[in-house]
Amino acid sequence: MSPTKKPTASGTDPGPEERTRKTPAKRTTKAAKKPAPARTSAAKASKGTKTVKSATPKKAAAEPAKRSRSSGTSAAGKTLVIVESPSKAKTLTGILGNKYVVRSSVGHIRDLPRSRMAIDIEHDFAPEYILVKGKAAIKNELSAMAQSASNVLLASDPDREGEAIAWHLAELLGLDLSEKCRVRFYEITAGAVRSAVRNPDVVDLNKVDAQQARRILDRLVGYTLSPLLWNKIRYGLSAGRVQSVALDLICEREREIARFVPEEYWSVTVRATASGGRSYEMKVDRLDGKSLWKNGMPLLIKSRTMADELLSEVEANPIRVSEFRLRNGKRNPPPPFRTSTLQQEAARRLGMAPRRTMRVAQELYEGLSLPGRGHVGMITYMRTDSLRLSAEAVEACRAHIAEGYDAPYLPEKPNVYAAPGRSQDAHEAVRPTDVTLTPESLKDVLTSEQFRLYDMIWRRFVACQMAPAVVANSTLLAEAGRVGMRQLGESLIFEGWSAVWPLDLKGNRMDKAEEGEPLDFVGAEKEQKFTRPPARYSEATLIKTLEEEGVGRPSTYATIVDTLFGRGYVEKNDEKRLFPTSLGMTVDEFLKRYFDREDVSSIVDTGFTAQMEKELDDIEEAKRRWLDVVREFWTEFSKTVEEARGAERVPLPEPEPIGEDCPECGNPLVKKRGRFGEFIACTGYPACRYTRAILSTIGVKCPKCGEESGGEIVKRRSKKGKTFYSCSRYPDCDYISWNPPTGDKCPECGAELFKRGKTRFCQGCGYKEQEEAASDD
Repeated sequence: MSPTKKPTASGTDPGPEERTRKTPAKRTTKAAKKPAPARTSAAKASKGTKTVKSATPKKAAAEPAKRSRSSGTSAAGKTLVIVESPSKAKTLTGILGNKYVVRSSVGHIRDLPRSRMAIDIEHDFAPEYILVKGKAAIKNELSAMAQSASNVLLASDPDREGEAIAWHLAELLGLDLSEKCRVRFYEITAGAVRSAVRNPDVVDLNKVDAQQARRILDRLVGYTLSPLLWNKIRYGLSAGRVQSVALDLICEREREIARFVPEEYWSVTVRATASGGRSYEMKVDRLDGKSLWKNGMPLLIKSRTMADELLSEVEANPIRVSEFRLRNGKRNPPPPFRTSTLQQEAARRLGMAPRRTMRVAQELYEGLSLPGRGHVGMITYMRTDSLRLSAEAVEACRAHIAEGYDAPYLPEKPNVYAAPGRSQDAHEAVRPTDVTLTPESLKDVLTSEQFRLYDMIWRRFVACQMAPAVVANSTLLAEAGRVGMRQLGESLIFEGWSAVWPLDLKGNRMDKAEEGEPLDFVGAEKEQKFTRPPARYSEATLIKTLEEEGVGRPSTYATIVDTLFGRGYVEKNDEKRLFPTSLGMTVDEFLKRYFDREDVSSIVDTGFTAQMEKELDDIEEAKRRWLDVVREFWTEFSKTVEEARGAERVPLPEPEPIGEDCPECGNPLVKKRGRFGEFIACTGYPACRYTRAILSTIGVKCPKCGEESGGEIVKRRSKKGKTFYSCSRYPDCDYISWNPPTGDKCPECGAELFKRGKTRFCQGCGYKEQEEAASDD
């Protein structure tokens, strides 16, 4: 049964939470004359001006727009399918055939205006939605096509945001929400799409309520705190419900590093041999039977004197093996990807920022044109926290493993995974839609980024259904007088899943030794070391921490760090680690002072924000009313805001002098921070407007002009905040690269080697090599 067009009425609509699935009342003249709510009217909404989606039973219903005469399109007698993106529409058109017309809303079609809060706090937090700027033509075309279509199906993405888009479209097009007008594609393949279209569902109003609650909470926090920061610190700053927690994590880590006091310790290594050419390299770890190690380091060897005493004891006594243990252990395969782990591994292995990872994943999900197959969706939906896999996908994967590998690589039963903590299990894990489409077979079709990400997703999926790897773990214990020594070894017995996914063994193979066997002393070394402060977050480890703390959702992770960069709160160092700027520290300290106390709603506390995420889940599961959640939060939060408004202005950190005078006016030059990072400026501003960029060299000559003109590679930042590398002689030399050159040549083709993460690679022939990891012993 096709969805009924919703009759126009200027009366009230209870909104998603209260609405029941009843057929709307027929249009009457009397109803049409009902006064509209004071803020706006639904009739105006249909003409592209603002409309109100009320949080209370009082709400203006949207009026179907008049048919557009200019679009030149028609869906007469056909089913109209509305998706979010044009590329997804192209893929679906190829699958569904000529009985369907597929059009795109190009993302959200209605939203809150950016210029004001647009939340009526006094009237149950009613949100005021308007048509997104530039969407009038799209709305008119969709309205016209919906009028002539035999059926309308809303096929936005299968998450909260997509459900909200479907609801907004239903409101604008006058669809009856009690009818089954919603389809959800978890993968864009011919079978999945046709099955979804044959089995439509109703719009999930609980999911819409959860999205609306999140949107209202974020708007209340952002549009309340941001003006507060403008007034107390500086204009143009912002704060947010999840953004502020992420900033606090980064700032708190920086405070830990500042408070950290390095502790001296010594590592003592003894080299010995045995018959048959066996050699061992052991760490001193015991004295008189008591361990000298703590937290994986010999922290109790505190001085050179003690290290010398231990060495003297070893040199003065014969070394004997006291124990040798060899145990074969299984290493289970890693689970398939969910959003957070996909972003973490893409950052760690591919050097891709979370936002870029999600953009490329979206391209793979929406579909690419494959020779002989048309447009095909390459992966399942990428915004998910589920580890569930469909039975069909697992069966296909096992068949692929059985065909390509020996019998031991395929376990007797499929491997099953469960996501930790809060997980929405409606989606599958991120996986290839067709495991027979191997990365190598697509290399000429995919872009470089698409290939690298698809290769990682494909390998992780295949690995998750393979047999465990078997690793031999060996432990050698030896004694020399009062001193005890230890060596650990690892070796691969059976590769299992590591045939397709890196196992990352940390130890080396060790020869077997016999208990009581003497070892011949060869030499020993002692090395002074110092404990290290906790590491700064990378984008990957920040996402991992936010997920572990229950803060944010898969759809939010990619934008968090981008927002912090954009506001000038956070930067990356050369190791791609995040550190707060002085402005970021100032903002965080202000927020902690007023919004991180036991007696208030702490927006910078991970526990409080995680609880808010749980309450949003409860709304989606119909366990709580969204209005109650929003009202409870605002009651406490607004009191704290009022208190903070009475605070004194916070002085910004003084610009840092660079010890150099302005070449134009003679005033001192200082480091300042602007929208695109730090720069050099004159203290005589605004009378003197001298500025220059801060150029950070990486110690490599320019591959284009370095030998002749002495150009050096410098690190710069684009207007969008992305780091790139160019010649210090620009514009005389136009050399530019997204990856830093190493100054070394490729051993295979002689071209320039570049660096991405810990990988050195050649853009010409594809040669790759891994940098050796520094020891943390």
